[in-house]
Amino acid sequence: MQSTAQGYFMYELTHSPAYLGYVGFAAGIPTWLFMLYGGVIADRISRRNLLVMTQTMMMLLAFILATITFLGVVQPWHIIVLAFLLGTANAFDAPARLAFVPELVPREDLTNAIALNGTMFNLATVFGPAVAGVTYAFFGPSWCFMINGLSFIAVIIALLLMKLPPWSAPPSRMSTFQNITTGIRYVLKEPIVRILILGIGIISLFGLGFVTLMPAWAVEILGGNSATTGLLQSARGTGALIGALTIASLGRIQYRGKLLTIGSLVFPIFLMMFAFMRWLPLSLLALVGAGWGFMVYNNLSNSLVQTTVPDQVRGRVMSVYSISFFGLMPIGALLAGKLAALIGEPATVILGATALLIFATLAWWRLPNLRKLE
Repeated sequence: MQSTAQGYFMYELTHSPAYLGYVGFAAGIPTWLFMLYGGVIADRISRRNLLVMTQTMMMLLAFILATITFLGVVQPWHIIVLAFLLGTANAFDAPARLAFVPELVPREDLTNAIALNGTMFNLATVFGPAVAGVTYAFFGPSWCFMINGLSFIAVIIALLLMKLPPWSAPPSRMSTFQNITTGIRYVLKEPIVRILILGIGIISLFGLGFVTLMPAWAVEILGGNSATTGLLQSARGTGALIGALTIASLGRIQYRGKLLTIGSLVFPIFLMMFAFMRWLPLSLLALVGAGWGFMVYNNLSNSLVQTTVPDQVRGRVMSVYSISFFGLMPIGALLAGKLAALIGEPATVILGATALLIFATLAWWRLPNLRKLE
């Protein structure tokens, strides 16, 4: 709800797609500054306690944004600063959250668990933007931000109620820098981990900029409003939900490499189709297909990395994974915003989809071992 409302609110304040890119860029800068260190912390302290701290910070930031919006004093720079602070919290939250999953389920059920987690996440992506669009239209953006803040209370309580084995810090005499370089070296020397992280980074850089452009797309291309933005976001979430359910329904799935390859091709193809659509129902269908392809690739990449990485470096490796995803996303958002201001939103999406299709085709052609992963 907050991301949908925040994007439309920023566009309403500035009428500039470039500002949508600025928000995405500000949210992602902390990824480069802090996420590798966040991975070290996730290997040094209780991941559950770290998540409680990061979720509390995110809750407070949502309440601050809601308050200044209620008071009518919010300015574009406020949103950009709060996006930066939220990105800082996420830089510590993401590696801890990813590394926390194997503490909850056996390794052989990891793919299924990640898919079920993706199912819940995408249920929120389906309903959240649609509810945000309606809430925004009737009550304004401040209530979208307030409801988001309140939702963190349930998350924090759930984390505190988990019954986990006692956690003890692993012995380590390495400095922070040595810990970081150990994780990076592991990624560089493991070819499967390396190509999976590279793939998710390329998708983040070239494939997710269209999400930043949704508010402008709804108004300029489809002639809609905040409710249209919510529908577009929900359609993408519906496709992602179907993709997550596809993986979850397969249980202890074999042939993950083949399904990963299919997802890497389906995503850019449907994204390209979306760029040419000018009728809302067809646009929604194209986004469903794109969401399916992205979620299949993303979930399987995550599970393949998690099942390959040893526990002692999991937090650090997942911080590199998170940097590849979250760190390149703001650069992609800034690039998409700038390109949209110069050549228009449809041409920007076409360029991004073309880059993804080239990478997916090269990976399918040159890396047959990737398709053989089980």
